[in-house]
Amino acid sequence: MRIDRLIGRIRETENPSALGLDTKIDYVPDALARAHTGAAEAIYAFNSALLKALSDIIPCVKIQVAYYEALGTAGMECFKRTVERAQALGYVVIADAKRGDIGSTAEAYSAAYLRDDSPFPADFLTVNPYFGTDGVSPFIADCAVSGKGIFALAKTSNPSGKEFQDVILRDGRPMHELVAEKIAEWGEYLIGKEGFSSVGAVVGATYPTQGAALRRKMPRAFFLLPGYGAQGASAEHLAACFDERGEGAVVAASRSIICAHIRRGADDFVSAAREEAIRMREEIRNALRRV
Repeated sequence: MRIDRLIGRIRETENPSALGLDTKIDYVPDALARAHTGAAEAIYAFNSALLKALSDIIPCVKIQVAYYEALGTAGMECFKRTVERAQALGYVVIADAKRGDIGSTAEAYSAAYLRDDSPFPADFLTVNPYFGTDGVSPFIADCAVSGKGIFALAKTSNPSGKEFQDVILRDGRPMHELVAEKIAEWGEYLIGKEGFSSVGAVVGATYPTQGAALRRKMPRAFFLLPGYGAQGASAEHLAACFDERGEGAVVAASRSIICAHIRRGADDFVSAAREEAIRMREEIRNALRRV
């Protein structure tokens, strides 16, 4: 199961972090961009260089599909090549597409990413659970066959997510806790040998109190934690989302790593990204030791 592979890679690197390749042409150094024909080719060269440079530090890659869709056919080919390059280098790959719809359409979305013969063969896919069980079941069914996994949105990192996710239900619970209970239920029969389910949860690191409560409600759900770095969450914020062993979650960081050269005014984007990735790793490790 891919969830066991993700846990294994995190242990090997001693680093529960994911490189977010939410890549825009604006992030690519001018010299590299000029050396390639078209934005998609330049972005692939940028991604590929980062993947090669960080493969000994970071175990996982989260690729935001929207940035590649925006570039049309060439962009989706870039996405596919980036997935394949990352997997060849040993990364576990999360396609961040937040797919969701009713039955037959959900089946088509799942077929694109979660089957053994999928055209975009990611290891995990982010999923919007707000269509309910019949909108999530096709993804889970494919995961049961392929061994891949999903991360369903529970509590997102953006400020306005509370407009719906924090609405108080009649029984006094916020909506995101009801969603968490469904995520735990959906994942009951897809537990890997390491004790975590192939059905994980997206939990924003920007909400540490809610994150800690959701960890208690979903002890077997692996968490994908966005919000670190550019969105303001610190390592201390996210530590409560891990279990008592310091496991059970992976922290996604995009701009803080892939734009490190821009903040430093440096041309060497690879060295800047490595330095930031190492700094992030040590910050997370130190935070987990203090829990």
